[in-house]
Amino acid sequence: MGILVGLVIAIGCMLGGFVAMGGHLIVIWQPWEFVIIFGMAAGTFVIANPLKTVMDSGKATMEAFTNKGPKRQDFLSLLGLLHALMRELKTKPRNEVEMHFDDPASSEIFKNYPEVTRDPDLVLFICDYCRLILIGNARSHEIEALMEEEIGTHKKYKLKPYAAINTVAEALPALGIVAAVLGIVKAMGALDQSPQILGGLIGAALVGTFIGVFASYGMLAPLAVKIKGVREKQCSVYTIVKQSLIAYMNGALPQVAIEHGRKGIAGADRPTIDEVESATVSGARAVPAAA
Repeated sequence: MGILVGLVIAIGCMLGGFVAMGGHLIVIWQPWEFVIIFGMAAGTFVIANPLKTVMDSGKATMEAFTNKGPKRQDFLSLLGLLHALMRELKTKPRNEVEMHFDDPASSEIFKNYPEVTRDPDLVLFICDYCRLILIGNARSHEIEALMEEEIGTHKKYKLKPYAAINTVAEALPALGIVAAVLGIVKAMGALDQSPQILGGLIGAALVGTFIGVFASYGMLAPLAVKIKGVREKQCSVYTIVKQSLIAYMNGALPQVAIEHGRKGIAGADRPTIDEVESATVSGARAVPAAA
């Protein structure tokens, strides 16, 4: 919704200001200039990126429009799941705990937190490192380094659409100049025409430069920044898992360990200590009841 509101404001002010200065909107409507600029942009985008990145860019754009990032309840569910798993690791024998990580889809603990299980990559991340903790001979600083490396790799992959779209945004002003040059070439072929006709052709050519600059700085560049923000927020859950599990490995109680994770949640999305305690207590009661 924010993207649509911003576009309406930007385009409305631009067109409204142009009309207020005495301009005619029909002059801006040059469909073949649009075809040249956005056709070249789409072609270069496909050339520069593998098919997976192209498809993921479409997905990332939809996520940006819907602001599809973890919300307060998602963070609470994640902390509740981590607390339940660390409590199992601390109090249960290995053979009873291992089944949760071998088949999380059948685990009563994971079933109580559907907000987390909707992300299979996050579930796999949690299970992999809980297995390492379960083995018992891993050092916390080694696990932390391994986690940071994996999080960095995951974040790099998730931000590929941002880099791809931002590259196209940087190229759009130049593509607008290409369209403008082609328009000028067309105008040069009409030098024997009247000044009114020649002026219209030159004006139409200059629209190409305008389209390229506006589409770059007024549309694609802000969209790329929005995609980056949403994807970085999606990656923040991995940092929460890392901080909580490392604190647990260093000897913290489960309730204290998830406090390390809670501190990694920024701003208004961070739940209070009371909310986390309520979520962990309700989760602890739900597991025996479901079993």
